[in-house]
Amino acid sequence: MIQPPFLKKGDKIAIVSPARSISFEEVHPAIRFFQRQGLEVVLGTHVFSKDNQFAGSDDQRRKDLQQMLDDPSIRAVIAARGGYGTVRIIDRLDFTGFCRSPKWIVGYSDITVLHSHIHRHFGIETLHATMPKNMVSESPDDSVETMMNALFGYRIAYSYPKTALSREGIAEGILTGGNLSILCNLSGTPSEVDTAGKILFLEDLDEHLYHIDRMMMNLKRAGKLSNLKGLIVGGMSRMNDNPIPFGQTANEIIAAAVKEFRYPVCFDFPAGHMPQNLALILGRKVRLSVAKETELSFY
Repeated sequence: MIQPPFLKKGDKIAIVSPARSISFEEVHPAIRFFQRQGLEVVLGTHVFSKDNQFAGSDDQRRKDLQQMLDDPSIRAVIAARGGYGTVRIIDRLDFTGFCRSPKWIVGYSDITVLHSHIHRHFGIETLHATMPKNMVSESPDDSVETMMNALFGYRIAYSYPKTALSREGIAEGILTGGNLSILCNLSGTPSEVDTAGKILFLEDLDEHLYHIDRMMMNLKRAGKLSNLKGLIVGGMSRMNDNPIPFGQTANEIIAAAVKEFRYPVCFDFPAGHMPQNLALILGRKVRLSVAKETELSFY
């Protein structure tokens, strides 16, 4: 995998809105924070545009992202927020300039479309991390600190207590994945996730439990779970049930879907749609160790 250059003070970073709309007031704290870190913030022309729920028309959102992908002076492109919309523009993006001058693509949730597409076709690392929508203060929390550490090239490594459903073991491989719903919706498309021999990260928000089961069955039937080196399950946040209960939690559903395989599995990793959303360098080789402690280190 190709590693984009790490940031240094004075670099330009871009904020764009490839999906749902957002206001200046919501993004302002993040702009001020990045400026205080010595970075020059460049805003997409349509970053605050609105077309129903989208941040402008498909063409406006595409043009903003395309401009930042093409500009070699931009060292990181940060999505203002997720929501829905990136899949509507992905097939009309030209990554030629991006491949000539790789830069960090930063975001999570709907930005999983970009992560998966870039990894499959271009082999360039990207950063699954918090976004300006979540940066409500100019003071950094753990989520922001790990994002900045990753972007500036400082070592990141994580450790937390093993949870009950976890399966012990040690694995090494390229880290891939993102939002479960998005990954399933990319099945059969040019942006489909490649899991062969990799460590897969999954997270999701506001889904019915039977939806989680259906999506895990999709991944399993598509062969996306049998060839893994390891599985990291992040936040399964604000799950919903039906009047007749499904009978399992989201984590129990996932554990059942992979019970026949022998690779290490950890749950409740602090990343995803949750207050603590630790940065993950997707496309990077990692070491996952699940024992009394769950440890994830990046090479």
